[in-house]
Amino acid sequence: MEGLSTTATVAAPATDSKPWCSAKPVWFTLEGRQVLELRSAIGAQEPSDVARRGSFMLKKLADNNRVQPKQIEVLEDNPYTLIGIRGAGSDPFLRLMAVDDRVAQCFDLSRQQLAIRYRDQLRGAISSYRSNNSLSSWLRGTALALLVLGIYVLWIRWQAALHTRLQQSISQLDGIRLGRFQIGTNALLSTAQITRVLTLLLRFVHWGLLLLISYLLIPLLLGLFPPTSAMAEGLREQLLSVVSAVFNGVVSSIPDLLAIVLILALTIGVMRLSTFCFRALERGHLRFAWFYPEWARPTGRIAAVLILVGGLVIAYPYIPGTSTKAFQGAGLFVGVLAALGSSAIASNIISGLMLIYTRAFTEGDRVMIDGVVGLVQERDLLVTRIRTPRNELVSIPNAAVIAASVTNYSFSRRELSTPVALSTTITIGYDVPWRKVHELMLSAARSAPGISEEIEPFVLQTALNDFHISYELTAFVKDVDLYRRTLSDVLAALQDCFAAAEVEILSPGYHAIRNGNASTLPKGEG
Repeated sequence: MEGLSTTATVAAPATDSKPWCSAKPVWFTLEGRQVLELRSAIGAQEPSDVARRGSFMLKKLADNNRVQPKQIEVLEDNPYTLIGIRGAGSDPFLRLMAVDDRVAQCFDLSRQQLAIRYRDQLRGAISSYRSNNSLSSWLRGTALALLVLGIYVLWIRWQAALHTRLQQSISQLDGIRLGRFQIGTNALLSTAQITRVLTLLLRFVHWGLLLLISYLLIPLLLGLFPPTSAMAEGLREQLLSVVSAVFNGVVSSIPDLLAIVLILALTIGVMRLSTFCFRALERGHLRFAWFYPEWARPTGRIAAVLILVGGLVIAYPYIPGTSTKAFQGAGLFVGVLAALGSSAIASNIISGLMLIYTRAFTEGDRVMIDGVVGLVQERDLLVTRIRTPRNELVSIPNAAVIAASVTNYSFSRRELSTPVALSTTITIGYDVPWRKVHELMLSAARSAPGISEEIEPFVLQTALNDFHISYELTAFVKDVDLYRRTLSDVLAALQDCFAAAEVEILSPGYHAIRNGNASTLPKGEG
């Protein structure tokens, strides 16, 4: 339905040279629509008071069907130009408002030109008001409203049916394997999770579209009836302003987004080049005398993080919204969280780096850390995980690892190409010749299946005690992963050899007065 027209006005010049001109205009209004603009008033009147009285007068004229728009004319009454109604009852010219040269200067017009403009605006406003409030206009608006509501109901039913069909299609995805959501053997999302995500996304789109259509329907219906047409125009202007602001924001952000894409592409390229170089170092295709291959993977990760952080720092000024208070508040919140947990995390990360670059151990080494013996299952920047012989996984913070003593059983074989040694101590009485003890211990070591032949085992006398002598056997292990089993075999062989030679092992210290007590030698089997 045609609304009350609002005539465009000429922008007023700067008010510094014309102090009587208001910087903020006021308006004659009719049914909420702006009709006539005022920037000044004659005499000592305030423009706001003139606009309020004029709006009331304009509404009375529009409702008075005895007054025709063509009766509004312009009359010269120097130094004013009057706008009024000719032939209104007993008064040959009913004055509505007056314009002088000072008022006209606010629009850079003569007073006659401004008066003619005001006359035409008043005529058009009254004609439009009466046309829009006629019976035919109301009937036409009602018919269009019913048509729009019918289309709206059909749309809702169609959208609900489409939503139901799409839900059924998504539910059928449970039996489909979506391999594209996998990286290697790692599944990022299971089929059930994908189904839930798609269901939530469909629900969000369904209700969002429904709310959008309903919101657009409100100004459309309000605009079909004269009393609410001004409200409908305001809603449309609000929607258009939001859309325009979003569109202008997107358009203005295109150069920044292109810069971010370029920075991101360069960052990814540099990260891939760095990964390629460190993989070559890890595999031995690229070698430096001062760089060990086991440094390649952690150093590559550190380099990737530094490159990524550098890219983010460069791209940060181009990210839309970084200057907003919300973005700054979120950054402050993240900074507070990082500060609260940074002490322990930084300590473990620094300790992890020290363990890596001091080469204390690598993954797969057999170590003993703070009394825990096992294989290094995983070595991260924050924690070291050890798998014990009983298949227990022990996690030790790197700060605790760096403060404890670390025994590495695999270092000798890997770095020095020599087997690691094991040792055990037994005590034998003074009545047994030491040479015989040495012979028996060496024989036991050679008979154990896990003892290496690369280096001969040897025996040391470590103490002359009150009742016995301490003998220490040192032998070298073939496979460090079988360290415990080899030690057990050596201890069993020692018992067998000394039992066969009828020599008592006084470990732990054994003291007895020989008064006919039985010997401690084990009896033969069978």
